[in-house]
Amino acid sequence: MIASDHVFELVDVTYTGHVEPGSFLQKLIGTQPTGIILHNITLELHTGELMAILGSTGSGKRSLLDVITCRAKGTTRGQVLLNDAPLRKEVFREQCAYIPKRADLLPGLTVKQTLEYSSQLTVSSKVSKSVRRNRVKEVMADLALNSVSNREISTLTSSEYKRTVIGVELVRDPVLLVLEDPTQNQDPLNAYFIMSILSNHVKKYHRMIILTLEKPRSDIFPFLDRVTYLCFGEIVYTGSTRLMMEYFANVGYPCPELENPLMYYLCLSTVDRQTRERFISSSCQIASLVEKFKNEGAQFRKYAHPPTEMTDHTATKYKLPLTAYGSPSSCQVLFALIRRSYASVLSCNSRSLREAFVRLLILPLFFSFLFLFYFPIDSYQHSFVTRNGLVFNCLTAVTFLSAAITAVGYAPHRNRYYQEARNDMYNGSLFILSQIMYSFILSGISIWASGSIIYFLARMRQDLIRWSKFCTVLWTVYIFTENFTMSLMVFIKNSYTSFVTSIYILLLQITLGSGTVRSLSSLPDMLYYLSYGIIYRYAGAFLNYNEFADHPQLDHAPYFNGSDRVSCPNNNNIPGRCLYLNGTHYLSQRYHINSSFYGNDLNFELNFIICFVFACGMWIANVVLYLLPVPLSIKEKFCN
Repeated sequence: MIASDHVFELVDVTYTGHVEPGSFLQKLIGTQPTGIILHNITLELHTGELMAILGSTGSGKRSLLDVITCRAKGTTRGQVLLNDAPLRKEVFREQCAYIPKRADLLPGLTVKQTLEYSSQLTVSSKVSKSVRRNRVKEVMADLALNSVSNREISTLTSSEYKRTVIGVELVRDPVLLVLEDPTQNQDPLNAYFIMSILSNHVKKYHRMIILTLEKPRSDIFPFLDRVTYLCFGEIVYTGSTRLMMEYFANVGYPCPELENPLMYYLCLSTVDRQTRERFISSSCQIASLVEKFKNEGAQFRKYAHPPTEMTDHTATKYKLPLTAYGSPSSCQVLFALIRRSYASVLSCNSRSLREAFVRLLILPLFFSFLFLFYFPIDSYQHSFVTRNGLVFNCLTAVTFLSAAITAVGYAPHRNRYYQEARNDMYNGSLFILSQIMYSFILSGISIWASGSIIYFLARMRQDLIRWSKFCTVLWTVYIFTENFTMSLMVFIKNSYTSFVTSIYILLLQITLGSGTVRSLSSLPDMLYYLSYGIIYRYAGAFLNYNEFADHPQLDHAPYFNGSDRVSCPNNNNIPGRCLYLNGTHYLSQRYHINSSFYGNDLNFELNFIICFVFACGMWIANVVLYLLPVPLSIKEKFCN
């Protein structure tokens, strides 16, 4: 059978964009200096061809990729066509794929799992599971990944990692694949291997590939069907690699024997900046080459191999690319994201076991250590301060460790999200919902195990209802802290910086509003009313009330006089000895209870409900935050 011939074209494309990085303020308000970056670019690519875009730094390679992939933020004039139809962002997302120079895969997953979840995130549910599985197997075989299929991502070599990144996009079988320097940081053997794989892919499946190369080696020359040389945003040559040497020889620049033709003509297309005279001379030479190609290069640009007949050996059973069946539904994407997140923790490899340990056992282990300092909590006068200190330490420990666990564990998911969202695979609301659902069960197991350890082993108030509410309130604090830290990580890339920022803000809130460091009843009015917007006001009041109110063992608790146990008289307190008559009396010293002016700080049920309101409020705030458009300057931190 004859394969359908796909054609990609740029026709007189001129692109005006940012020519200088600009200051932070200029980036923020969008006033960076602009100018013409690409000028009258015309090129084409056919089915079964691989094109390399070559040029020195500043030649416009990256901007050309941005135009091709519909990511250019400036003004583009001219036509970008795929099969004679305008290549818009939606069309590129459906039929093409882009692989940047840097791509972060999710650690904890194996190579096979990474490709399988990529298939679920990009291939429509209209395609059967068996077809998707076979496609994953096919890609792994093509990319020589079968031998490392069960290896965890972080244990791969540079070449294996790069091939896996390529495989993530190939599982959806795009018509056009665009790559940014796939041979960067690869040794010569692996660079040759990757280029041979890409060349074989376009021939076997009748697809198209465009890639950039910084330092092309002579041994990859046979793999390049087309080459485009850029300088200052203009074309020095574009067309068949086989005819390139003939063209340059005709215009007076034959390639010397034993020279690498790719590098020789790359140097020829590069401005020499060593001296002013050389700069002027080389600039004039390049301007002459650009003008000559405009006048004489049409036949070389148009040259293409005719569609070839597919033999039984090379024929693929997919007559249409999998992208032709549309995109997966939102539900399919959501559940795939959730399953992928759990797989990164529950796989049987060292990285996922370490992640599981951090998420499930760090908090229980800390509470086990904490219990050593509080066991046993007796029923003497000094135990009022001890119990208050335990409540404070529980709130602080949950806050501190929740922020730390989130800063470390969430960062890889966040980085992968930014790169997948840049490819328009799914939106931020689906991602953050998947993270909420993923963390919900794991955090619940960790908190309830931790709360049970400290509650029963330290001999806090023994009551199953109060124990369950104690754990539940700590869980709301964990969820609030986790989502607060996640919201900071929308803007802050570094995990340590995110953790420190979160902790500074939250510890200030604990100190102000929890009632465990300073009593609410003694706060100045301004700070007291400010505490209404802090979750720790309600969590601290609830936990203290849960422990102290009507506690029978604290009623007229005795004190120690040296080593002697001395009882306290009824309805009387002795300064320095019998400070508190009972738990309710202690609470009245720290909170307003039925005050005519301040009201009641210890509304038990209301405080319990408000803790949930804060936790759910942070969920909603994160969903909204991830729906808002993020400035490009922030996105670039995670994608470049």
